[in-house]
Parts: sequence; structure tokens; C-alpha cells
Amino acid sequence: MWRRAWDRGTILRPGPIAAADLPFPVTRRAEGAAITAPGQLATHYAPVKPLRLEATERRAGEWLIGYDSIIGDDTLSASGDLIEAAARLFDALHRADASDAPGIAIAPIPHEGLGEAINDRLTRAAHR
Repeated sequence: MWRRAWDRGTILRPGPIAAADLPFPVTRRAEGAAITAPGQLATHYAPVKPLRLEATERRAGEWLIGYDSIIGDDTLSASGDLIEAAARLFDALHRADASDAPGIAIAPIPHEGLGEAINDRLTRAAHR
């Protein structure tokens, strides 16, 4: 049977459209597969300072990036809006990296929908 190219695909990395929202079957990029874009590198988007994920409070010497009910020096979205959080993510990381604090902490972000893509970026940023 003839298939159009868009009838199936491979997810190279999580993004703003969830795999479940696509009208065709997809697979995830295999672990260890060739890197085809900088966003697939393990250390892409990494700030210079150490980054602690899933922080519910600030530790001494940390710049806290808040989300939802967790208040920080900066916030991705006080209302828990994942679209707003995604749009603010890199500016917040740059501000934290430019601060006088020796470390960065970021509040937990939900792992569903767009949160999967945000957490993917944060995991890469934390593993430098």
C-alpha cells in the first residue's frame, strides 16, 4: 500500500506537539542513534552554573526559578501555564546564569504535554 511520508515519523526530541496528538504513528529516536541536530546533544542549552531540577525551595546560594505556586527569583509561569513557561524558559536560565548566585534551582514542571519538552530541555541543561 502506498503511504504518504507524513503517515509515520520519528520523534527526534520532545517538542510543543505531543506524540499522542499526531494523527499517525510515531516512534522515538533510538538511544545512541546518530545526532542530527544540536538539540539532541546531551549538554545542549547548558548554563555555566550547576542546575538543580525539581526544587521545591531555594537552598543557600541558589537562584530559584519558580513555577506555579513555587515563588522564586524569577518565574516561568505563576499560573502554571506550560505555554508561558516554555516561552520564558531560556530567558530565565540566562538571567539565573548572569546572577551573582553560584547555583540555579528550578521548580518542578509537569511531565505531560508541553511539560515533556520543557523537562527534556532542563534535563539537558542540568547534565553538562
